[in-house]
Amino acid sequence: MYRNEHLRSKYLYSIVILSFIVLNTLSLSGQPGNTTAKKWVATWSTGMQLVETRNNPPAPGLTGNSLRQVVRVSIGGDVMRLKLSNEFSKSPVTLHSVQIAASAGESAIKLPTNLVLTFKGSKEITLAPGTSIISDPVKFGLQPRMDVAITIYFGDTSPDITGHPGSRTTSYLLTGNNPSVTDFTGAATTEHWYVINGIDVEAPATSSCVAILGNSITDGRGSTTNMQNRWPDLLSEKLFGNPGTSQVGVLNLGIGGNCVLKDCLGPAGIKRYGREILRQAGVKFVIVFEGVNDIGGVRNADAAASVSKGLIEAYKMMIDSAHSRGLKIYGATITPFKGNGYYNQFSETCRNEVNGWIRSSGRFDAVLDFDYVVRNPADTISLMSSFQNDGLHPDVAGFKKMADCISLKLF
Repeated sequence: MYRNEHLRSKYLYSIVILSFIVLNTLSLSGQPGNTTAKKWVATWSTGMQLVETRNNPPAPGLTGNSLRQVVRVSIGGDVMRLKLSNEFSKSPVTLHSVQIAASAGESAIKLPTNLVLTFKGSKEITLAPGTSIISDPVKFGLQPRMDVAITIYFGDTSPDITGHPGSRTTSYLLTGNNPSVTDFTGAATTEHWYVINGIDVEAPATSSCVAILGNSITDGRGSTTNMQNRWPDLLSEKLFGNPGTSQVGVLNLGIGGNCVLKDCLGPAGIKRYGREILRQAGVKFVIVFEGVNDIGGVRNADAAASVSKGLIEAYKMMIDSAHSRGLKIYGATITPFKGNGYYNQFSETCRNEVNGWIRSSGRFDAVLDFDYVVRNPADTISLMSSFQNDGLHPDVAGFKKMADCISLKLF
């Protein structure tokens, strides 16, 4: 009996020790109690489309030349990866070299920070039509709200190009193979992004991001070139400045001229919602602020009823899809456009119907009442005085009001 009890005690002791080891291993590999656990979180992204011919790269073009593009991230980290896209092109695109560095302002980079990215171990990659790729992870000291320069030396490229026309940020195109040149002085310039699609960063397990579906108001028409003062930028600064939300990234997936229900400029919002919003690394929150371009095409009562019904059904679908993934989703009211060509009695009726549903349905987890904060108190169906004076797009002061009205308690 003594021998059996002794063996039983040793067996139970071994089980306890083994359980302790397993539990600690699980903790170290990503349990909430471990502050060193990391996960991938998107820190920057942009909506992709087939670039219109008028927004194609200037001479000398991409083929055989070097393009430096600057982006500002939201949250930081020590390891990052870059996503590139050829999703809307009909021909392959070859990238001989892709490098990333801290921006030194305008076309210059801080050369000691410059790193060559690889793709499954290769420095050169050819993107087939309709495809995208994510680089191998690389150590890089990415600071919150940091400007980084992505420099690509292109081989053969497609006549039709995947990109984002509304960068509101200057890109620099230099003849030949020059990806490691510190300063692209003398380069051709353009305010468009091509091929670059997103940056993910290894961040603490408690980090997350908010992905914003929008059109030109979100994309930043009315902001200042190279100043990064779109309303999502201002929201990112606000989140970072608050200790409780400093690890929440902001992704601007606005596309100028984009519609929810049909292909306008770029794919319809209901098509790109799954790919560009729900599949972002670390996404926890969604903001939907889109519909004005659908509403702006309304010219009669039947169209007003059809578009308002269509938008509401699309919002319901987006809400259900977000909730099925455990995400919070916030709806923003459509801002006024009296004084713009979009305005007529039927489009205004449609806007009011849609905004009434956003405010009162209770389907969104919260409502961001952008209509209320940017409208003219003396004429509530028009914007406050706008720098652009087009009746549709707020200026930077309007963008600030939009960002300021968003409670950080939502994040």
